[in-house]
Amino acid sequence: MTVYVPFQLICETVTIGTKAAKKNRKLILMRLSNNLPGSFVSLFSLAILASLSLATAAAPAKPIVLKAARLFDGESNSLVMPGLIVTADGKILAVGPKAAIPADAQIIDLGDATLLPGFIDAHTHLSGDYNEDWKAALIDGLQKPVSELALDAIPNAKITLMAGFTTVRDVGSGDFIDVGLRNAIRDGIVPGPRMQVSVHALGSTGGHCDDQAGFRYNLFGKESNLEVGVINSPDQARAAVRLNVKYGADVIKTCATGGVLSLTDDVDTPQLTQAELDALVDEAHALRRKTAAHAHGASGALRAIRAGIDSIEHGSFLTDEALDLMKEKGTYLVPTLMAPYWLADRLEHGTYYPPAIAAKARLAIRSIDAMIAKAVTKGVKIGLGTDAGVFPHGRNAHEFALLVKAGMSPLNALKAGTSVDAELLGLSLLIGSLEKGKSADIVAVPGNPLTDITATERVLFVMKEGTVYRDDARGSIK
Repeated sequence: MTVYVPFQLICETVTIGTKAAKKNRKLILMRLSNNLPGSFVSLFSLAILASLSLATAAAPAKPIVLKAARLFDGESNSLVMPGLIVTADGKILAVGPKAAIPADAQIIDLGDATLLPGFIDAHTHLSGDYNEDWKAALIDGLQKPVSELALDAIPNAKITLMAGFTTVRDVGSGDFIDVGLRNAIRDGIVPGPRMQVSVHALGSTGGHCDDQAGFRYNLFGKESNLEVGVINSPDQARAAVRLNVKYGADVIKTCATGGVLSLTDDVDTPQLTQAELDALVDEAHALRRKTAAHAHGASGALRAIRAGIDSIEHGSFLTDEALDLMKEKGTYLVPTLMAPYWLADRLEHGTYYPPAIAAKARLAIRSIDAMIAKAVTKGVKIGLGTDAGVFPHGRNAHEFALLVKAGMSPLNALKAGTSVDAELLGLSLLIGSLEKGKSADIVAVPGNPLTDITATERVLFVMKEGTVYRDDARGSIK
């Protein structure tokens, strides 16, 4: 059957303005129902409502001009004074003291503050909730329905955004919670940072990425397999990469060595063969996905580096050989210093961890500062990542101070969490620096972070894609 809908009626539905949309929505749908068979009405109504929403969202907004005493653009080796940024329609229009201010602009003067690009955290677990009680956290993970776990992740995303992190790379989740959260944030359903997600982290049977490790045999009805990221051959590695990409992965994460918080492995032993890592990285790159390898031990890390991995996460026991090869190949190091910092503090205060985990944590904690100092000296590219979820979400920015304590300059620490991370994530054309045409992802901190890096932990203003989510001076938090 051919359905005739008057062209004028279609034009009305897609061009109607914001006020008219509220007034005439019912009228339009009633008129549609007279022109369409009943079976088409509901579906077409949804399309029309979507058109009205788009028309509403497309209404032009006033440009926003941000002023502050100083500005760090994410790439330069000095600050700009004073700081001024012009934004409109979610993009940066102009940067610098001489930028022209539109006559109709809303001006936000942040005073004695520094404007910076929105922070980036290259290693988070937003679907992971920190719980001081290790055993209670374990039980929650087994008993809560997936829907509840997904809802638990929403405040984690919001508090991360309010801390100034407008983009994160989420490197390990379950039940596709990371995919759903990414999509909900992207579609404006819930507030949070822009997300890259990895779906299942890929690793070997009994290794750090095997979520069944530590439980009795057959408790879950079948052995973990490549459907949940557990692989044991090059062919399975390729299949698991393809499966992750099929279901929404932006990045492929693998566990090349043991880990601290897993129960059945040593922290520094390799967990995938060279052939398995070669296949995994090759397949990911063929599908235009970047790769990240959890790796504490040097032997497993070397295999990943030789395979062409894009970043090594943690790297507690990296040797000179591994660091030199990373420098040669341009492999990034994401040291996640917040994780050992937090574990050291908890162990000192008597928080319970299983003895095997506590012992591994102490080994990694003793080693990582010296490793970072070597990496800085050798000029290895270092990005900022925190392992948020191992500690409470929202405290991510302390990573800047830990990088400085480990030997980085404040300037390079700021670059690590902005332009360097943007390059690592493949998003440098969109974010990471304050430049004309890039997304208006902007934060402000009090004072000068080059003289006090802890200013990054006192964010007072957050804009993401041109929307103000936090403005302490004016009392508004979206």
